[in-house]
Amino acid sequence: MTSTLMQERGMESDIEADAPAHRAGRSGAALGIAACAVLAGLAFIGALALGPVSITPARVLAILGDAFSVPAEEIGRAARERMVVLDIRLPRAVLGALTGAGTAMAGAVMQGVFRNPLADPGLVGVAPGAALAAVAWIVLGAPLIEMLPAGWQSLGLPLAAFLGSLLTTLLIARLAMRGGTMSVATLLFAGLALGALASAGTGLLVFISSEQQSREFVFWTLGSLGGATWSKVALVAPFVAVLLAIGPLLARGLDALALGEAEAFHVGVPVERLKRIAILAVAAGVGASVAAAGVIGFVGLVVPHLVRMSLGPGHRVLLPASALLGVAVLLGADILARLIAAPAELPLGVVTALVGAPFFLWLLLRRRVIG
Repeated sequence: MTSTLMQERGMESDIEADAPAHRAGRSGAALGIAACAVLAGLAFIGALALGPVSITPARVLAILGDAFSVPAEEIGRAARERMVVLDIRLPRAVLGALTGAGTAMAGAVMQGVFRNPLADPGLVGVAPGAALAAVAWIVLGAPLIEMLPAGWQSLGLPLAAFLGSLLTTLLIARLAMRGGTMSVATLLFAGLALGALASAGTGLLVFISSEQQSREFVFWTLGSLGGATWSKVALVAPFVAVLLAIGPLLARGLDALALGEAEAFHVGVPVERLKRIAILAVAAGVGASVAAAGVIGFVGLVVPHLVRMSLGPGHRVLLPASALLGVAVLLGADILARLIAAPAELPLGVVTALVGAPFFLWLLLRRRVIG
């Protein structure tokens, strides 16, 4: 009896000793997420303020505060600044925020599903399928463009790219199913095979395209927020919102999945349903982002690593922090794309690759990913 009481008291003392550390961990995670949110907010204001026409942050906030009111008659510089912020830069910044958040969270989810820090949303065929459908629309879609209403003609390319990415992902997921079970290894190899096939089809269509069509496709593949409109924002927002809503709900399952599929199943995680939901949510969110902004690499690969190095691997923190940091990184890259060669504009995908590739190589050399 005495020994039992001593064991219980020992356990109580251990719990009391661990409680401050647990609270400190939760406090650190909250501070990390808050820091990512601050960075995202600063990047968003910077995206509205910086460009060929510089506007002070205070003026940007004043314009946003009056955005839904009927302003007094403005002339000269004030009117131009209001038009630049609300009509040009705001839809671009919102589209960039959606793209960055969705791509970064998708990368974190895919790394959890594949249990591999090198995993990327492109593994499920999003980018190759979108590229094939996009070039098919550019080269072969002229008769269809004329059939669309005037307001929908500019959305033909992003809609085609989105459908291409979604259909490719669904086909890859179907090939990976065996007896009601989705094999992650088969999913990976099917993604690589169909991605190569889609790339071959893309190359063939580029070969038969005109010079103007080829230039249009190449510009799209390099990625850009330059053509952002509220119509494109409306196209992307619902799908990215689904991904951002579903992602945190998968956190517990992804944490368990890190131990292995069998172990996750034994602790009550519906592994197959988790994989299907994750892959479809990633395909929808990233497919819509790629469709509207083109192919923007390394955000979904690098941002989760930055968060994991700073805040740890737990997905309850990793997923929301990745989304917020993805906003900051992508909008920061867009600011650089507009300023480096002003008044010209560098392709956004080039900027993210120039920054992301050296960082990723540094990670590999530091043996924080493999080895």
